[in-house]
Amino acid sequence: KRWKIINGKRCLVKAGSKPFRQQPFNELIATRIMEKLGIPHVPYTVIWDNDEPYSVCEDFVTQDTELISAWRVMQIKKKESNISVYQHYINCCEQLGVKNITESLDKMIVLDFLIANEDRHCNNFGLLRNAETLEWYGAAPIFDSGTSLGYDDLPNQIITQKSLKCKPFKNSHKEQLKLVTSFDWIDFSKLCGIKEEIREILSDERAKEFMEESRCNAIVSAFGKRLDYLHSIVMEQTHVQKQDNIEFDVTEDIAEDYSMEM
Repeated sequence: KRWKIINGKRCLVKAGSKPFRQQPFNELIATRIMEKLGIPHVPYTVIWDNDEPYSVCEDFVTQDTELISAWRVMQIKKKESNISVYQHYINCCEQLGVKNITESLDKMIVLDFLIANEDRHCNNFGLLRNAETLEWYGAAPIFDSGTSLGYDDLPNQIITQKSLKCKPFKNSHKEQLKLVTSFDWIDFSKLCGIKEEIREILSDERAKEFMEESRCNAIVSAFGKRLDYLHSIVMEQTHVQKQDNIEFDVTEDIAEDYSMEM
């Protein structure tokens, strides 16, 4: 990991860990997903140097702004024992005057579910503020999503996902997904063809030394299952909401009929 000036811009260049060197490709995949879903993010690309893949992103913090990690945000007051870490973070943001923080958390949790992110610790997300006036701008764009998609697992482990870890609010991604307050912003039609894009990224001719076909198939298959699961719970939630509305409408109609007869 190192900072480098590329085309006059300060960029963070990161290699992948042995033996699969997968994290740079994961950053690019996460970028594609967030582009399609309209999630504010730091865009990543992949470059090659001496036959090694590296992820590259521009520094999103300027001389006028600073990133305050979620961990530091949560130090502004003591967490009560009956309050979850998730709610404590929201409470701290609200105390600082940061609005609509749940919307950004919804998007982060959904992304991390889709890519099976294992390392969204409390220093891997946070808030942006003005470095001079200390005015809060809101949630920082999503960054550092490489530790995902079974980056250091074998193909069968990627498929079973038995060793999958989750941070920062729950130990299970499916449990963490229950914290999402709204899925209304998700347009699944935007993700049509995303599995093919993932396969194309992982099938780079130069990556064959690290990325065997069985591994690529496992990553795409596991992602597809998570996408299908997300779609199913969103559809189920939508169905329940429609049923609630229908029942409410029927009750109103009956009440009106009775009043007319009287």
